[in-house]
Amino acid sequence: MHVNWILVKTIGLLVCSNLFMTFAWYGHLKNMASKPWFIAALVSWGIALFEYLIQVPANRIGYQSLSLAQLKILQEVITLSVFVPFSIFYMKEGFKLDFLWAGCCLVGAVYFMFRS
Repeated sequence: MHVNWILVKTIGLLVCSNLFMTFAWYGHLKNMASKPWFIAALVSWGIALFEYLIQVPANRIGYQSLSLAQLKILQEVITLSVFVPFSIFYMKEGFKLDFLWAGCCLVGAVYFMFRS
């Protein structure tokens, strides 16, 4: 069995970058609700810097073997895969069946982007 190490590296880096970005975008809603919005924005911007330091190399590596459209749909699947546990476990939002339906739609999108 052949392992596509470019794909493995790309997915790993995109998962890491999404963890940072999810906290940058939404973590302040829980942790900094009492702070002025501009303080939350500055903290989020600082977190997002680390996300970009991981995301840019991930996309450059991935673009060696994936099309731009494949790279984008992979990013969307990873985003939802990171967001759902974040929403449930960190933000205590609870599970919604809509997460499952959105995931099914993304599986379809992946199929169409990666089919030969």
